[in-house]
Amino acid sequence: MSAFHIGLIINPLAGLGGAVGLKGSDGVAAEALARGAEPRAAARTRIALECLRPVTQRIEFLTFPGPMGGDLLAEMGFAHRVLGHLGDGTTSAADTREAVEALQAAGVALILFAGGDGTARDICSVVREGQPVLGIPAGVKIHSGVYAISPRAAGELARRLVEGGLVRLASGEVRDIDEAALRDGRVAARWYGELCVPEEGGFMQHVKQAGMESEELVLSDLAAWLEDSWEPDVRYVFGPGSTLHGLARNLGLETTLLGVDVIENGQVIGRDLGEQALFELVDGHPAFLLVTAIGGQGHIIGRGNQQISPRVLRAIGLDRLRVVATKRKLQTLEGRPLLVDSGDSALDDSFPDVVRVWAGYKEELLYPVGG
Repeated sequence: MSAFHIGLIINPLAGLGGAVGLKGSDGVAAEALARGAEPRAAARTRIALECLRPVTQRIEFLTFPGPMGGDLLAEMGFAHRVLGHLGDGTTSAADTREAVEALQAAGVALILFAGGDGTARDICSVVREGQPVLGIPAGVKIHSGVYAISPRAAGELARRLVEGGLVRLASGEVRDIDEAALRDGRVAARWYGELCVPEEGGFMQHVKQAGMESEELVLSDLAAWLEDSWEPDVRYVFGPGSTLHGLARNLGLETTLLGVDVIENGQVIGRDLGEQALFELVDGHPAFLLVTAIGGQGHIIGRGNQQISPRVLRAIGLDRLRVVATKRKLQTLEGRPLLVDSGDSALDDSFPDVVRVWAGYKEELLYPVGG
């Protein structure tokens, strides 16, 4: 039986900015590293590749050198060929585009790539129509519908392809934050194209959707409820996103749109925190964690809020996590569960079957959580 050829591209800079509060990695990798960020793309790719161990004899990888794939494949013992070269060992968007072109020329059946929306845009700009690709989520911004819901899901879906399972191909939208809109205080994702992606069951994430209703009244109600029920000397961690930013404004507090902030006794005591500073504020101190669900996708952990790391989650306690979401936003999930992708499989598996959702004044819902 001939080998199944998979092209592998890792963007080693993907996700660097998340844990240190930079909201992304595009153009700020050096600053993220200076703040103490640790590369995470290779670790997330490893999770995906572990799922391919049972079919390793049937696969040959093609990749680029060093941190773009060659190092990890050699370390894990997968058969692979290295194409291209990296001049000084650093990587760029141009290297990603060059890798895509080289892998296509070599005739790979699937391009497996690790990154975020910027990486997806780079791939979309040069990929041939009909070339199957599959994203391993490793970035901070992941609005695009070309990524699996987790690294493990990407590996399982790739394995199904190798084993000859019936996997439907579909078009996945590539989206990235509109920076002009962001400067105006709005989070909006622009469309950049579509990629051909394998689609099966619950493996692939949906494109992030903007809210279809004004949340103003709901957020006003929630703010009134929260003002009535603040627990003294308890720290409330507000995750990123327009929902929680709007909730804070209704409370008369100024938080950061895409950052993580901490409120105690009705005052902001930490603004736009990185992972280390956030951990120091919640470690050993009673706290609640407020996050929102990404409309259309359902992720509550692991998309744009990497500051909320596994150790932060453990310090706060999963029983003190609350999701803030309107019923309309939950309806965009069409019955699919909320999703967590913290990067710690044991922690993800320990999440409760359902979480509490704050959806209005004194209105709590229970909503299922999946993997």
